[in-house]
Amino acid sequence: MGRYSADEPGFDLSSTFRNLCRSSPWKWTTLRFEYLERPGSGANIVRAWLRRPGALRLETAEGQLLHSTTGINDSRDDLYVSSTRRSWLLPAHLVTPVYDDAGLVRRRPEAAYGEPSFGNGRLAAALDPVELAGNAPVPIEFPDTNRVFLEPPREVDHEGRPALETIVTPSRTYVPSDPAQPLVHPGRTLIRIDTGTGVCVASQSLDGDTSGTGHWLKILGVDEYMLDDLFLAESMNLTDVRRHIPWDIGPAA
Repeated sequence: MGRYSADEPGFDLSSTFRNLCRSSPWKWTTLRFEYLERPGSGANIVRAWLRRPGALRLETAEGQLLHSTTGINDSRDDLYVSSTRRSWLLPAHLVTPVYDDAGLVRRRPEAAYGEPSFGNGRLAAALDPVELAGNAPVPIEFPDTNRVFLEPPREVDHEGRPALETIVTPSRTYVPSDPAQPLVHPGRTLIRIDTGTGVCVASQSLDGDTSGTGHWLKILGVDEYMLDDLFLAESMNLTDVRRHIPWDIGPAA
């Protein structure tokens, strides 16, 4: 796969931005990061370990466990499996999208999308910000049906990683995955997308009553190996045979 270059004549960085917003499910499997809701301070930082499709661990900055699940024990009864179409959909990484020349996703296939979260719809949307672009490009004759309108994107540095930044305004077709915690607010919103992962690493409302609202995400590791035990509140390991095990045999008869 190629890489986009903003220096190419006639290059459309807006299309690249939208394709990048569709690409997250195919760009990484595990992610280690810090997450902060805006407005907020360093005391509100959440540390996270995520392994797709459903494993998530969240801790406070002091290391206190907030949430932990592997996502591998979610049971479904026979009635659910036989009566819902979604139960037969494959995870996104097992199906192939339509890529552009730079290796970004131009058109997303039908799949079992959805990021694990814990009471925070904005976090889940940031991990896969497809709500900013939709599953496919809109018809060229109907540009007003884009989910959001973009100012010209620019390449920036975000916590030591390359990102694309732009200011967006919602169109009539913008539908956030969580209406209570959208990535884009009424008026203008500053958005940054990490070019290596397709994750929305920053959002900040610039206008109105929501001014200052958004999030900040710092990526610490991508595609690191993560064991199941990391996502369990209590380890399921067997007895550590290296430790001495005392035996109380009682007094002699």
